[in-house]
Amino acid sequence: MEVSPEQRKSLLHNKVYVRVYSAFATASFGDWFDSLAIQVLVGYRWQVSPLMLAMIPVAIALPSILLGSVAGVAADRLNKLKLMRVCDLLTVVLTLVLLLAPNMFWLLPLLSLRSAISTVNVPAQQSLTRSIVREDQLLQASSLNGLVNQGSKIAGPLLGGLALTFLTPQWCIVLNAILRACSYLLLLSVRNMDTKAEPAQKAAEELLPLRTMWKEGWGFLLSSRILLNVMLYGLAGALAIQVIDFQFTSLFRVYSPTGEAVLGWMVAASGVGAVLTILLLGKLSSAISYTWRLGMGYMLIGVSVAGLGLLQPGAPVFWVLLLGFILGAGNGAFAVAFNYMLQKETPPHMTGRIFGIQNTVLSAVLIIAPLLGGLLVQFAGPGRIFQIFGLIQAALGLAGLLFGRVLWREKRETGAGRMEQVG
Repeated sequence: MEVSPEQRKSLLHNKVYVRVYSAFATASFGDWFDSLAIQVLVGYRWQVSPLMLAMIPVAIALPSILLGSVAGVAADRLNKLKLMRVCDLLTVVLTLVLLLAPNMFWLLPLLSLRSAISTVNVPAQQSLTRSIVREDQLLQASSLNGLVNQGSKIAGPLLGGLALTFLTPQWCIVLNAILRACSYLLLLSVRNMDTKAEPAQKAAEELLPLRTMWKEGWGFLLSSRILLNVMLYGLAGALAIQVIDFQFTSLFRVYSPTGEAVLGWMVAASGVGAVLTILLLGKLSSAISYTWRLGMGYMLIGVSVAGLGLLQPGAPVFWVLLLGFILGAGNGAFAVAFNYMLQKETPPHMTGRIFGIQNTVLSAVLIIAPLLGGLLVQFAGPGRIFQIFGLIQAALGLAGLLFGRVLWREKRETGAGRMEQVG
């Protein structure tokens, strides 16, 4: 799936895509500032228990479960650009309101309300990308989105950790609001958008009731073997990793009780690993199958998580950075392959619905897994739980490597642009 210089040039010359991409990059950067600040605020400053830490992802996930599929339908039916603008403005307001939260009982509902806005924003962004980017540029667009997600993990936590050395977590939350406002201004500058959607198809979609569109989205997913199996594989991995995902603060409070910035360094190292992996795999796209990317991605995540669980208080920070790097490498390999396969196997007019369903399904995991993780960490300690679920994640990766070609019958693009089965 090699991208020619001409294709790369034409994608970067797509003014609408570049502005939408820049807005997405700006918002993602701010989100990492915000996420790190909230974890430090509640974990180090408020000293909440592991179970209360687990309530944060639950509060964030609940709106996606309730609204994810409906939001996907809205993204396919309504003006995607306007939706994204409204989402940015509302996110700015709610982010500033977070500063007034005195404790977890105020913070959690506000996080849920802000997450409800993102539930619409994510499928709208994916659907808009699908409609303004050519078919042969989807892999590159997915890789660029992955670079933004992972690149923001480098700069966001590094600068966030630096800011926390001199300032309070509240200032990082303010920075997120400012950057989200910049994202809104970038989207406001988009004019005369020319999408690739077929007018007849678009007109037909507008006549369909929302309930019918919702049922069509689920029906298409359940009838597509590749989409269904990839979604279930992603769900299994998410279930394992989300048990410990919001317990990194608990782990690092044991490893470094006074080192609030260490968590930021680990996340930044993870971002470096992800970015380098995405760039490397972009150059080797025709040589490495998506079965290897998905399976090896999970294996690297699992090994690094188990390794972090073995860390002892006072161990050299080098091991934190190395394991964070490996964690990011696995995450980068998996995330780009997963999102590309969802986009590639979905018709343009259904992209919003499929990503909305993905939001709903994966968010359902965030209700069960973090609560389970909080209870386990509270009773058994973070180290042991990280080791156990790291090994489970690695086992899922091995299963993907062994059976992936059977599960999703991977397709490879030939030099002439045709698709051929490789599994």
